[in-house]
Amino acid sequence: MRAAQIATLDGPSAISVVDVPAPAGADGEVLVDVHVAGVTFPEVLLSRGQYQLKPELPFVPGSEVAGTVRSAPEGSGLRPGQRVAAFPGVGGFAEVVAVDPGVVFPLPDAVSFEQGAALPMNYLTMHFALARRGRLQAGETVLVHGAAGGLGTAGTQLAKAYGARVLAVVSDEAKGAAARAAGADEVVLADGFLPRVKELTGGRGVDVVADPVGGDRFTDSLRSLAREGRLLVLGFTGGEIPTVRVNRLLLNNVSVVGVGWGAFWTGEPGYVQEQWRELAPLLERGALDPVLGSVHDLADAAAAVTELDERRATGKVLLRVR
Repeated sequence: MRAAQIATLDGPSAISVVDVPAPAGADGEVLVDVHVAGVTFPEVLLSRGQYQLKPELPFVPGSEVAGTVRSAPEGSGLRPGQRVAAFPGVGGFAEVVAVDPGVVFPLPDAVSFEQGAALPMNYLTMHFALARRGRLQAGETVLVHGAAGGLGTAGTQLAKAYGARVLAVVSDEAKGAAARAAGADEVVLADGFLPRVKELTGGRGVDVVADPVGGDRFTDSLRSLAREGRLLVLGFTGGEIPTVRVNRLLLNNVSVVGVGWGAFWTGEPGYVQEQWRELAPLLERGALDPVLGSVHDLADAAAAVTELDERRATGKVLLRVR
């Protein structure tokens, strides 16, 4: 089968498409014929050996896919030909992937493969961030950094579905359209976002900040919090891992909250299926509708990952496999 492979840790440009043996699937695994794969920031880190998971070289990256079940074990509740999304973690940039049935999710009929491939990483991460770690309540205000990307648009849609007001932070005006398409109430430029956020909230600040960017925005994100606000740390696409002077947490009784979705659910395997059951009604009624960005052929996997590396993505970047 064709697959995109990382053989050296020289960055996204070194990803190549090769022929590799198709997985046979171990006992208990589901085999999925991949139609579309989602591209995520961990693939950028994996290509340089900077991710916490370090698969043995060479390996096939690709953490999320959508396609059809080729085969499934008895008792899994899955059947050949069924349309599914899945979260293999690695191996998804290929024509076939083997997946544990615990991370395979039936797709509603109205959800396309493109939309399905955009769901597992970003929407389950943001569901964990906002609902469990952030304790988001209807009527609260959420500030979303990186709001034009796949994770940011997912966070915006989920926050809106939960009845929150969303202020979306983007790096330039051109990216504002993706944030608005996700349902943001206001779009704010990253440069000088703090005074604008204070203006939009009447000086009060926001209840929750969802921050996958980090870097030099972090201190002003803390300053943008209202009393008892929560800053959710989702990652560091800005490159720099910020530090916090903990006395700042005392000033307005604010919290900095780590969001490690993978670290959580791997210790509680049934959790991701609980999440999917909570999200399914939102998908079926159209409250969640992934904002799709560029679509690359599998042969252009290096270009797709590079787009995330260079922070040019608006919406979800995808690889079309079939």
